[in-house]
Amino acid sequence: MTPDTSFPKALRLLRSSDFRRVQRRGRRVRTSHLLVIYLRGRRNTPRFGLTVSRKVGNAVTRNRVKRWLREALRHHKAELHGAWDVVFIPNPKAPFVGFEVIEAEVTEALRRIR
Repeated sequence: MTPDTSFPKALRLLRSSDFRRVQRRGRRVRTSHLLVIYLRGRRNTPRFGLTVSRKVGNAVTRNRVKRWLREALRHHKAELHGAWDVVFIPNPKAPFVGFEVIEAEVTEALRRIR
C-alpha cells in the first residue's frame, strides 16, 4: 500500500492570523531559493503554508512555483513529525531553477527543521 500523498486542508495553513504568527515569532531556515519559517504548532500534525510574492513573477509564474511547492510537500510531508507550522517563501530566482531543485530544497529544509 502506498503512503498517503494527498495535501488536504487539515495540513495547510489557511488563516492569515496563522501566517502572521509564524512569520512574526518563527525561526528561519534559508536555502538557495527558499526562505522557510517554522514554529511549534497548535495541532498534532504539521501544517504548511505558501507565500509567493509578486517579486517572483506574473500570476502564471507564481502559480507554477506554488504547484511545485505543493507537489514537493505532498511527497515529503511525512518527513516532518510533530506539531509544526511551516511557511515557505520562494525568492525571485525560484521560477528559473525548476521543480527538481525546489523539491531538493524543500527536502533539505524539512530535514533541517527536524
